[in-house]
Amino acid sequence: MLGSELAFSIAYHSQTDGLGESMIQTMEGLIRRFCAYSMESKDNEGYTHDLVTLLPEVQLAYNTSQHSTTGKSTSLVVKGWNTLFPVDHLRKNILTIHPTAKDFHDMWKRACDAAARCIAEEKEYNKQMWDKSHMEPEFKDGGQVLVSKLNFNNIKRPKKMID
Repeated sequence: MLGSELAFSIAYHSQTDGLGESMIQTMEGLIRRFCAYSMESKDNEGYTHDLVTLLPEVQLAYNTSQHSTTGKSTSLVVKGWNTLFPVDHLRKNILTIHPTAKDFHDMWKRACDAAARCIAEEKEYNKQMWDKSHMEPEFKDGGQVLVSKLNFNNIKRPKKMID
């Protein structure tokens, strides 16, 4: 009715971009590995933080990690700037830092490091699975291939060659 058509895709499928599928696949593996790492984390004062409270750190770690496709972080591509970390504020030569803030920063840094390791492991795992199951098509001289004439309509050639 509107002239649109569905283009179902899977991650790493060359006919479509598969961008959403790749991100979902990476996030599923990241969260799976992050949950396996620990279901709860304790700070220096002994307070326990469950996984749900640490999910924003996982999101921040993913959004600020450099992606192999663009060479930039998601936040830099989408927003035009990188998100500031608590460590960026600590580097500004602040004279005194509240101990609770320092403990939270240490716990947060451990969670981000774990999330970054999970992202790297998931990307490597996905690459290995793709490389294991993917086979390059073999083309031989004189072999027959199917060619769509859809994009040849604007070429100035005899109609016999276009059909």
